Formats: sequence, C-alpha cells, structure tokens
Amino acid sequence: MLPSLDSVLKTTNLAHSLLDVPIEDNRKRLLSFPIGSFGNSLISLEQITEIMRISLDEVLIVPETPSSVLGSYNWRGEMLWLIDLEHMIGGTPLFEQVPQLRQPIAIVIQVDHYCFGMVVKSVNEIELHDIRQILPAKLGSFPAQLLPFITGYLPKGSTVFNPKAVVQFFL
Repeated sequence: MLPSLDSVLKTTNLAHSLLDVPIEDNRKRLLSFPIGSFGNSLISLEQITEIMRISLDEVLIVPETPSSVLGSYNWRGEMLWLIDLEHMIGGTPLFEQVPQLRQPIAIVIQVDHYCFGMVVKSVNEIELHDIRQILPAKLGSFPAQLLPFITGYLPKGSTVFNPKAVVQFFL
C-alpha cells in the first residue's frame, strides 16, 4: 500500500512550508510556432488537446468550404476539421509551400464542444511566460488579417493566439 500524501508531506517537512503559503505565479506554458511572415505566435498548452503530424494525402477535401479549410481528417475515429492557419490570416496556402514529402503539424484545439486542428508547418518549443506581460493588440500594430485572431503580444514580439476566435470565424 502506498503512503498517503499527508504522511509524505510530513516526513519531508513540506506540509507547512510550501503548501500553506500561496505562491502567486502568473507564468504559463505556451507553445511557440511560426506563422509565415507574421513571426512566432504562442498558444497556451491548456488549450491544446494534441499535437500531431498529418499526412496531406489523408485529408478529405470538402467542397464549398472556405479555402483556408484543408478538409476533414480521421482523428481518433472522429472527424476533425483542419484549418490552414497561415492561409486563414492572408498568407500562402499550405499546399503551395510544403513539399508533399514533408508532413505539416496539426495543433488540435477544443473550444466549447468543437475540436479542430490548426495546421502549421512546424512548432518551435514550449516557453514559460508571465501572462501579465501580454500587451493588448492594437489596430495598426499588426496586419489587419492577423488582428482578429490574437489576444495580444509579448514585449519580445511573439503574438498570443486566440483559438476561440478561429472557431467564431467559421461558425
């Protein structure tokens, strides 16, 4: 039988030192990924369900959908809509920039009851940022196509992406 958490805390003297003192930490883990000429963008790991490579050959193109919708993809036995993120914000379509041998990456997001995949060429790394440093995005400081999809930016230049805005764009 495993020892209880209380007994472990008492034996390590952490019960009163670390857990009783509230730590105000506003840092979050954010996934960094490039969006064409717009630079790097960030999205909170809390909003990500999965990150996976996809084969463009396995994407089912759906007629009469916006050109930024790549199509649907079989994900865990469910239909997952894939969105060409860069094309959606006015960049070059993925089919025109990624060689067929290379597999792009889908960042699977769940917003409310909707799951969708934001398809990007690559992801960079997970970064730790203080969310209090996020500055509001202002008209004129970013391209008009990008502005509706970001919540703000960090002083070093990375934009903070808003997946909820992507869902609202397509509904």
